[in-house]
Amino acid sequence: MDLREKKTERAIRNAFLELRSRKPLEKITVKELAERAEISKATFYLHYCDIYALSEKLQDEVVQDILRDVTNDEASLLDMNQTARRLSESFASYQNLIDILFSGSQAGVLPTKIEQKIKENVYRIRPEKKTDPVFQVLLTYQIQGAYYAHTENRRQVGDEQVLRILDQISLKLREIDFA
Repeated sequence: MDLREKKTERAIRNAFLELRSRKPLEKITVKELAERAEISKATFYLHYCDIYALSEKLQDEVVQDILRDVTNDEASLLDMNQTARRLSESFASYQNLIDILFSGSQAGVLPTKIEQKIKENVYRIRPEKKTDPVFQVLLTYQIQGAYYAHTENRRQVGDEQVLRILDQISLKLREIDFA
């Protein structure tokens, strides 16, 4: 990608994030974005087929960044409590982008994509986990729970307090015999 393409991509990204921070995804038009990015509509369409493709690309970048924080080694990936903690920490790190890209109709996209990708990674390492109902339920609970617990409570109690509470819940989960 040459310098001109990089500048165009950056202009599209910045314009989209600015618009998306103020408007629902469904209300953003290519015309409006192109004007804000100071490009033509044709230039936008050289890069993306529509606004939704751009949004999905930016969402996927955030998901990849979060997964890089969470799944850096196999042992920690299989430790659901450690995974939940790292997820919460990563959600806090990317909160500004999460607030913009995953709001409104897109609110449930992030935890669903994260869960799907973590499951793919776990199944690659431990295929038998695919048929383990306890693992399935706990993984969903911890991924979805970490996301929504953080999102819904961070403003009232702060990121650190949410992390401490999630750690306490994880300790209690370890004590339960699910056999």
